[in-house]
Amino acid sequence: MTTNTQQTNVDLDEVAKFEALASRWWDTENEFKPLHDINPLRTNYINERAGLEGKKIIDIGCGGGILSEAMAQHGAQVKGIDMGEAPLAVAKLHLEESNLEIDYERITAEQIAEREAGQYDVVTCLEMLEHVPDPASVIRACMTLVKPGGHVFFSTINRNPKAYLFAIIGAEYILNMLPKGTHDYAKFIQPAELNNYARKAGLEVQHMTGMTYNPLTKVYKLTDKDVSVNYLMHTQKPTA
Repeated sequence: MTTNTQQTNVDLDEVAKFEALASRWWDTENEFKPLHDINPLRTNYINERAGLEGKKIIDIGCGGGILSEAMAQHGAQVKGIDMGEAPLAVAKLHLEESNLEIDYERITAEQIAEREAGQYDVVTCLEMLEHVPDPASVIRACMTLVKPGGHVFFSTINRNPKAYLFAIIGAEYILNMLPKGTHDYAKFIQPAELNNYARKAGLEVQHMTGMTYNPLTKVYKLTDKDVSVNYLMHTQKPTA
């Protein structure tokens, strides 16, 4: 990993999007409602496959701390990192309400991987890869951070016409579930691409599941049969 990669693998426009919305991160009825709605599904998926209690975890791209807090509530020792100052400030402030202990820091995945290699039982990087210039670099950093035998979880959005229709046209322009411009279709990642990135980094893919949304019932669910839009991937670092 080079210092140049560490400095350049941040899209300042993407950071600015979430900086502007930071004050509403914990408003469950505003722009971040979808994140709050899917958070129990994400947290349970991680807990079922890796076990959160007593584990040392780093949450890459933690934003305002929604996932970080949920994992801490399950008994994990959590560190959250992000490059947005405002979301991190909101995350730290919210700890005063939740009475949880989480260590938040403004730093890139690549930078902290150099400092804390092999120190974490679980690494999570959810809804973040589609917001950086070089997702493969982040995935390599996740591989570096996790202990041998440890677990790494990713989630992102597939790149195909259905995903464009649902994640951008539907969610941002029709249903107004997300602010317009939240996502850039060109940065979406197909499952085969994420699988390839993970394997090249040295991670073994264990499982993949899709996350679907029914706009009529307003219910999210996980289903292994449909990874056409949002999906989660569980990977593991070999023990040797």
